[in-house]
Amino acid sequence: MSQVIVRPAKREELERVNELRRMVNDLHVAGRPAHFKPGFNEALQHHLFDQFDQTERFGVLVGLVDGEVAGFATVQYVHRPEGPYTHALDFYHVEEFGVDAAFRRRGVASALVEYMKDDAKARGFTRLDLDVWAFNDDAKAFYDAAGFETYRFYMEINL
Repeated sequence: MSQVIVRPAKREELERVNELRRMVNDLHVAGRPAHFKPGFNEALQHHLFDQFDQTERFGVLVGLVDGEVAGFATVQYVHRPEGPYTHALDFYHVEEFGVDAAFRRRGVASALVEYMKDDAKARGFTRLDLDVWAFNDDAKAFYDAAGFETYRFYMEINL
């Protein structure tokens, strides 16, 4: 089995990351079509480049197998001031996460999570968080196995 290497993305890898983001977007469109727009529009594509250029607020990570980008994560370094209801909050937020179907079950996702945990600690964060859509059973199972714990639910009534 090939070793997985995780590191910050290079600018020349962002087009490949966008290919993976498109796969994730398509999954979300299929699972929640009333919420997510079909296609992978130009604004979504450029969003990654904007994040890449804001290194004080965001990170773009890649998981490589034999030198090929097999997975990715986009992360945000969140610093929220104290509010009327909450204490000041500092946390490492996983905004987007995905692994190419051709590379699943090869440790790419696990290696990305381990890297993010280490990176978060090195940046002084004590919490790594993410959200996952209720329809995404595979992601929920992986995140549970990776040690994430549910701390909040969103609920709705469609009218």
